[in-house]
Amino acid sequence: MKLSEIKNQLKNLTQIAFQLPNGELVPSHFHVTEVGKITKHFIDCGGVVRNEEVVNFQLWEANDYDHRLHPEKLVHIIELSEEKLQIPDLEIEVEYQMKETIGKFSLDFDGTNFQLKSKLTDCLAKDNCGIPPEKLKVKIGEWKQKETSCCTPDSGCC
Repeated sequence: MKLSEIKNQLKNLTQIAFQLPNGELVPSHFHVTEVGKITKHFIDCGGVVRNEEVVNFQLWEANDYDHRLHPEKLVHIIELSEEKLQIPDLEIEVEYQMKETIGKFSLDFDGTNFQLKSKLTDCLAKDNCGIPPEKLKVKIGEWKQKETSCCTPDSGCC
């Protein structure tokens, strides 16, 4: 989800809810402690130099259980960040404290809740580092024998 998309969705909401990949909601007294731009300049294992930029939201919860971040306040925080930090319309990455580490998530919206989607590591240069392509997995009983052409020397089709 891009920054413009979350702002559009927030304008139609009366409350904000973030849902974790396991279906649980982030407690409703969460804070957005950061909105920023993260730039990652790196080289992959195939030697290709890459640049990635995302907008980062950091969600945090404290013991102020009556706190609620209203949609219009989050829009204001986003717009202030765009202005002061010169943030373009980038994809959003959300950080949230999990049990043992900080989780990083992409963001989606299901019409009610903002969905935190798990991110996975991956090799960006599979063709350069010797990883064989993944073979198609077929369950027993799903495999079908190749159909042969009906055109044979004795079929009379030619």
